[in-house]
Amino acid sequence: MELRVLNYFLAVAREENITRAAQSLHVTQPTLSRQIAQLEEELGVQLFNRSNHRINLTEDGMILKRRAQEMLSLADKTKRDFLHKENSLTGEIAIGSGEFQSTRFLSRMIASFQAKYPLIRYGIYSGNTNNIQDYIERGLLDIGLMAEPIDIRKYDFISTCERERWGILVRKDSELANRESVQPEDLIQYPLIIPSGGFTKSFLEKWFGNYAKQMKITAVANLIYNGAMMVESKIGILICIKLNCNYENLCFVPLSPAIESGTVLAWKKEQVFSQATTVFIEYAKQYTESISDNKR
Repeated sequence: MELRVLNYFLAVAREENITRAAQSLHVTQPTLSRQIAQLEEELGVQLFNRSNHRINLTEDGMILKRRAQEMLSLADKTKRDFLHKENSLTGEIAIGSGEFQSTRFLSRMIASFQAKYPLIRYGIYSGNTNNIQDYIERGLLDIGLMAEPIDIRKYDFISTCERERWGILVRKDSELANRESVQPEDLIQYPLIIPSGGFTKSFLEKWFGNYAKQMKITAVANLIYNGAMMVESKIGILICIKLNCNYENLCFVPLSPAIESGTVLAWKKEQVFSQATTVFIEYAKQYTESISDNKR
């Protein structure tokens, strides 16, 4: 039983689809199917229940999944113990991040990690939660800073220490600009620009309450900067989180009742990462714990 084949098996168990698993592993579908069939023949058990669109683990498959995770983890740890010294760790970590206050938390953590492992390089991708999840699923990103909630069936994660405050970006010449806060009824007469994403839309509709059907949604934007430029051009008012950004002709006004949301640093469950990414994830857990302890 080869570790490579166990890695193939875990990928299929994770994706529940041979085609997607093959894509994530960068092998052909026939090759992957053949390897799984040979593994079942070697063990003398059926590992998956197969249907046209989905495959699920059998009871024997679930047993092997636990054992395979342990074996690969031990093999990876053994490799780290022999091949890597702390001051010579190299590689690149691909990280996605939305536009958040907590991006500052991520940046400080990367800076702290960089001081310890100066040879590591970083590929940083900006997008919203949907973009980042898609890139993680396709294997283009290792880790993502995303808005809650997160699918705990697919991702492991750590919560950041920041809370994101929601409000509107409005032109300074608007009558709403001098308000301490805005309520749903204050926005009925204005065209609105809202963030993309099904969850964001649902919680905004909840905040709108009885006024939801009266709201005029003019545009949807996945990045705050683009939305801010539309506000500048008098296309509408942007509903968004507060960032540490100043726009010359715009101002931020909080929502009332207040809305706050959280963010998480997440990565795909049961994914086999590079050494650099594995060490970074462990460091992120320790870093977050230390921040939480200091705030108590």
